[in-house]
Amino acid sequence: MASKVSCLYVLTVVCWASALWYLSITRPTSSYTGHRQVNSISIARKNVSFGNIRTRPINPHSFDFLINEPNKCEKSVPFLVILISTTHKEFDARQAIRETWGDENNFKGIKIATLFLLGKNADPVLNQMVEQESQIFHDIIVEDFIDSYHNLTLKTLMGMRWVATYCSKAKYVMKTDSDIFVNMDNLIYKLLKPNTKPRRRYFTGYVINGGPIRDVRSKWYMPRDLYPDSNYPPFCSGTGYIFSADVAELIYKTSLHTRLLHLEDVYVGLCLRKLGIHPFQNSGFNHWKMAYSLCRYRRVITVHQITPEEMHRIWNDMSSKKHLRC
Repeated sequence: MASKVSCLYVLTVVCWASALWYLSITRPTSSYTGHRQVNSISIARKNVSFGNIRTRPINPHSFDFLINEPNKCEKSVPFLVILISTTHKEFDARQAIRETWGDENNFKGIKIATLFLLGKNADPVLNQMVEQESQIFHDIIVEDFIDSYHNLTLKTLMGMRWVATYCSKAKYVMKTDSDIFVNMDNLIYKLLKPNTKPRRRYFTGYVINGGPIRDVRSKWYMPRDLYPDSNYPPFCSGTGYIFSADVAELIYKTSLHTRLLHLEDVYVGLCLRKLGIHPFQNSGFNHWKMAYSLCRYRRVITVHQITPEEMHRIWNDMSSKKHLRC
């Protein structure tokens, strides 16, 4: 069985490399689909119900799973579910995470479930490659919205929906991105502390207090008609945040009655405000890049803008030098 899996993995790597080379010379970049187009999709599709909701949803998450892992939490309840936002072409990043901090077997006696979040790509070749990857690793979920930057909020809501539906008894959830390095020792033992009573209605990360950017040239541009207020509620940077698993269902249900915004971290902050949950500031979450040094990385939980090559190098160095003091 091991040799079969190894062969399938090698074949997947070769296929990904060939497909990406082919796409780079023959295919245009997939087109952007904004949230207004997504909202126009018929709400008649089958969806998961979390009980009777008396008012009609203004933002129904009416998408079907194209790839799902509904049995991932059946054998044992995870202490931590890690939801990683990624795109179709980021196979190298996903594999680097699988082989480093995202390995579900890193901690004996502590069950971790790692999932990569994707939408649907306009290119059928990329969709097929992700489906084949999923058949090998069983750590990918996909819904049938278009995968784009402006649909990152839908991607996170898909993760919340999945936890609430298939893994509601987990203790904690982390949402992060595919270019983030996570110091799992600090996350597990210093922040979450498996031997203590799990927290409820808990949310933490790098808390930002800011307001909308009205410059149309900005990546974070927010039109006044979508968000007229001058300030956002406190929100955690989408590069990485942690919450107790009960919050997943609360955010998902709240989102059904909250106007969709394309800035995912801001939108989650809006839902938290409606729920009366205040995110806690934690200086260990960094939403910027840091030059590597062993002692510096031992003090943090997340670091942003890390390439797959850096991921391996940092992980290997930290793992081999655990006996050294700073």
